[in-house]
Amino acid sequence: QVQLVESGGGSVQPGGFLRLSCTASGTIPSMLTIAWYRQRPGKDRELVATITFGGSSNVEDSVKGRFTISRDSAKNTVYLEMNNLKPEDTARYYCNAPTWNRQYWGQGTQVTVSAWGQGTQVTVPA
Repeated sequence: QVQLVESGGGSVQPGGFLRLSCTASGTIPSMLTIAWYRQRPGKDRELVATITFGGSSNVEDSVKGRFTISRDSAKNTVYLEMNNLKPEDTARYYCNAPTWNRQYWGQGTQVTVSAWGQGTQVTVPA
C-alpha cells in the first residue's frame, strides 16, 4: 500500500509561483515513478509531469518552460514547481503512483490562478 499526500496549493495572481509537494508513505516500491495530473473545471484529468526513481523527468508541452518536477528520494517527496502561473492553470492537482498492479492517487490540492481575490461576504441584517 502506498499513501500519497499533496500539499502546497493555494490562490495566486497570474504570473505567480507555487510549489506543490507529494509525499509518499507506506510500503513504497523501490522503483516508484511519480506523476502529477491536474483536472481543470469541466475537463478530463490530464498528465502534467512525471519523474522516475532515477530522476528522469518529463513535462508536458502545455506547461513546459514554466513547470519543473523534481524529487527528494530521502524524503519520499516529489515537487512540482510552477512559475508564471496563468488562469488556465487553475485546477485540482493530483499525485499519482503507478505500480505493477494498481494506480495510487492522492486526494489532490487546489490551485487557483486569478487576478480577483476570493471575495468577502458582507451581510446586513434586516
